[in-house]
Amino acid sequence: MPSPLAGIKVVEATTMITGPLAGMLLADLGAEVVKLENPNGGDPFRTFRGKDHSPHFLSYNRNKKSIALDIRSEQGKDVLLRLIRKADVFIENFRPGVMERLGLGRAILMKENPRLICCAISGFGATGPYKDRPAYDAVAQALAGTSSLFFHGDPVITGPSISDNLTGMYASQGILAALVERGTTGRGRTVDVNMLEATMAFMPDPFLAHTMLGLPAEPLMRSRASQSYALRCSDEKLVSIHMSSQEKFWMAVLEAFGVRNLATDPRFNNRAGRVDNYLELAQELQKVAETAPRNHWMERLEANDVPHAPVNSLPEVMTDPQVQHLGSFYEMRHPVRGAYQAIRRPVYFDGSRDDQALDLPPNLNADGERILRDLGYGESEIESWRRHNEQVAASKAK
Repeated sequence: MPSPLAGIKVVEATTMITGPLAGMLLADLGAEVVKLENPNGGDPFRTFRGKDHSPHFLSYNRNKKSIALDIRSEQGKDVLLRLIRKADVFIENFRPGVMERLGLGRAILMKENPRLICCAISGFGATGPYKDRPAYDAVAQALAGTSSLFFHGDPVITGPSISDNLTGMYASQGILAALVERGTTGRGRTVDVNMLEATMAFMPDPFLAHTMLGLPAEPLMRSRASQSYALRCSDEKLVSIHMSSQEKFWMAVLEAFGVRNLATDPRFNNRAGRVDNYLELAQELQKVAETAPRNHWMERLEANDVPHAPVNSLPEVMTDPQVQHLGSFYEMRHPVRGAYQAIRRPVYFDGSRDDQALDLPPNLNADGERILRDLGYGESEIESWRRHNEQVAASKAK
């Protein structure tokens, strides 16, 4: 059975994470994605901690084709416009106004192809006082308020990229919606997504809890309300429990940890009390957790149907029985980097994801000549393009 987006052609002029992830998500659904890269080294993520094949580049660029293209040159613009005429989707994540200054604004692109879905990804939006600022993940997290909900004690930036990834996901959502609409109207659409709003949209409940209920917006805000705890056991391993709002899970935790007496403690005998006295309850549960190893408590928690899990390290995730059962990881073999573990698409269709292509991310310009020939360029034009790319690449070494 063909993949859901089989036949959809995407042109992607993006770097780093937001745009490449959006393109990869579409490629994972079967779209043909052509990645445009600067001849002067390509996507900067290529050489981040790994010459031309960094783990970061491999993570966000599978199932794509690559062409080295200087879209500042007249020939580069001509190639892009020919690609656009055959494309369904165009994705770019330059700062607002860059494409217009290059003479490749969305009005020009959509004049070439009125059915085009034209998606622009920015840091803060196409207008406003911050529109020209550079943006990366930590910047968007900070401005959107996310960092304030993580920082506890001495502030340290930790964890994986969040704003970058969320923005790529929302961009793919917008593109997919526009493609569905085009099936009815026959017309293209412009799609705009920015990192600031994508990050805020991902966490609507803290804003409402603060504005509607007057709750302080602080790092323990969600864990108090959700009754989530991380407890260190006698073997120094951590277990996480999440009781949420259901009384049955509170009673199950008391049974699992053998602390039924806490049910009558005036600090904890109702949910509001447990929320207000969150840190005190955490201390009571911690006293018990540290008396036995994690496996002991895992068995007790499971026997009492408590929502729980070990706090896994990344290696432990990869060997977890449920993860292995799902086949979440897939071994790919790169000719330079060797074998590595890719994470498969988390979306199943008809109970399967066998339709997902798992092709290696492309080398820089791996498909350039083939793409140009498919667009109708002759050998002399291809040679001219090749010489120009060599000149641009040589400028990097100077």
